[in-house]
Amino acid sequence: MATKFKNSYKFAVKSSLAITLISFIATFPMGIFYFKIPVWILLSNLIFLYTISFFILQYRVEHFIYRRIKKIYDNVSLLEHADLRSKAVTTDMQTLTEEIQKFAKNKKIEIESLQVREEYRREFLGNISHELKTPLFTIQSYLETLQDGAIDDLKVRDRYIERAAQSVDRLIYIVNDLDMITKLESGDLHLNIVTFDVVETIRHAFDFLDYKAKKRNISLIFDLNYNKPIYVVGDKERIGQVITNLIDNSIKYGKEKGTTEVSIEDLVNNKLIIRVTDNGLGIQKENVSRLFERFYRIDKSGARTVGGSGLGLSIVKHIVEAHEEHIYVESSFGYGSEFSFTLEKALVEPLDN
Repeated sequence: MATKFKNSYKFAVKSSLAITLISFIATFPMGIFYFKIPVWILLSNLIFLYTISFFILQYRVEHFIYRRIKKIYDNVSLLEHADLRSKAVTTDMQTLTEEIQKFAKNKKIEIESLQVREEYRREFLGNISHELKTPLFTIQSYLETLQDGAIDDLKVRDRYIERAAQSVDRLIYIVNDLDMITKLESGDLHLNIVTFDVVETIRHAFDFLDYKAKKRNISLIFDLNYNKPIYVVGDKERIGQVITNLIDNSIKYGKEKGTTEVSIEDLVNNKLIIRVTDNGLGIQKENVSRLFERFYRIDKSGARTVGGSGLGLSIVKHIVEAHEEHIYVESSFGYGSEFSFTLEKALVEPLDN
């Protein structure tokens, strides 16, 4: 109680003591020696003055500060009205200062968050504009060339129509990937959870990407000979897409005559982890945290040296998280990267196997 009293009323106490002391110095000698007023009357007057000064100061300061601070609180919605207790926001200036500092800190965090979001929005719009306008301009240039008379040359016509068709396919690819991410984020894309052999799924991904890997002389390998099936629980098609995207990404950024190695390891609590490791370019540390953003490009020059929609890793992250699993990335710039994700291990083999 003493501490609370001191914190809440110390301004009024100190101010009243100052007024009483000044009054004592000004009136006490004159009252005794000139007006011959008894000492007990002078002391009683000083006590009365101190008491009146305390209550007047306390009341005035409380209402003066409370009304104005409450107005500030109302304007900035710092606190709920139920929290505006007069003792908490009036004479206790330490509490008031702490509340204002807390408000300023929270607002600073909000502003920084908004600035980050705005920067991300600008980058996203710029990236999606770049991704879409490239095939659109390509289609436009081919069609305009054909309209200007090149359509009469059968070889040129067929070549330009084929390239325009490829650009249309790229546009469809980007739109389909965006649609999938939107569905994953909104929960509209439902997973078909089954038990399946993940080794077989990885082999299918190897077969699908074998031609692309051979063009860059990259070897697709397992770390071990997996002669027996390893059954996991998940959406077989979506997990296959995750594995394919990760292997495809390692081929794009891997070094020629390099390797892309896939391993499967047991974890605790009926979990396993699938690792996709390459010995390619690697990723600089400042880029690692943003790898899974839509259209995020490590190369800021705008030159496209590899294909894809720029949404592959973002889709991978959303699919893995939709399974309530985790994805990780480790990279050493100049030496290679490793992407890994967890899956639930099946306790019982499927009946059709």
